[in-house]
Amino acid sequence: METFIQLTVTGLANGAILALAALGFVIIFKATGVINFAQGYFLLVGAYVVWSVVVQGGLHWSLAVVIALAVAVGIGLTTERFVLRPLVGENVISVIMVTIGLSSILEGGVQYLWGTEPRRMPPFIPRGTVEVLGTPLSLTRIWAVIIAGVALLALTLFFQRSRHGIAMRAVADDQQAAMVVGISVRRVFAMAWALAAVSAVFAGIIVANIFGVSSEVAVFGLLVFPVVILGGLDSVPGAMVAGTIIGLLMTYTAGYIGGGLQQVIPYVILVLILLVRPYGLFGEVRIERV
Repeated sequence: METFIQLTVTGLANGAILALAALGFVIIFKATGVINFAQGYFLLVGAYVVWSVVVQGGLHWSLAVVIALAVAVGIGLTTERFVLRPLVGENVISVIMVTIGLSSILEGGVQYLWGTEPRRMPPFIPRGTVEVLGTPLSLTRIWAVIIAGVALLALTLFFQRSRHGIAMRAVADDQQAAMVVGISVRRVFAMAWALAAVSAVFAGIIVANIFGVSSEVAVFGLLVFPVVILGGLDSVPGAMVAGTIIGLLMTYTAGYIGGGLQQVIPYVILVLILLVRPYGLFGEVRIERV
């Protein structure tokens, strides 16, 4: 029972981080229709910028987070404005290849600036353990769930209550109708990339605090693809539910089976869900008639 509780908390922490990273992917696809293969590398950039500002710059981690957010948002807005906006109306394969190229550029930039040696992130999440029902649990994992949960709640409230969030939902539902009522679609596109960068930075910082700063952060970020396929490419609630499912399945597999099978499970689920339910658990089913 003790092992089960520990694995569950770990799985929930991993799932919350995956949901946060996947949310940025969903925001971009829902608002712009672009499949962003560079999402995992936004996590990596955020982690390295925070590490650099704290360790090399000697500044407080809160200021480092603000700087990392500014850098990631700047990259997102620049990409949307100067790379993807000119490709509006082009073949979807061209846009996908651009995001794959962006991921290579971000990876190369990180390696050029910081090298490939793993770094230890200065802890800003409390470490140690706490006993719950007689089971020692990692404080780092518990705080990861709390931080990711608060960030997900804030983004959810933004979509539901704020003027800009409602405008983004309107553009996602019908761009032409949104333009008719005076909503700037271009501004919404830029906002989508900025928000995706913000969610990625928070996810990357949490991952780096647990596993360290290295390319593994981007590898963890690439798990957003099974998450969004399972939950639905255009579903925000789906990203949250699927992130939890993937996180728990990976952790249970690692704890009870092992052998590295936990790295394969997400992609097995990806293939199965594409065969059985291509639009995911919560994705919108689109039927095109000719």
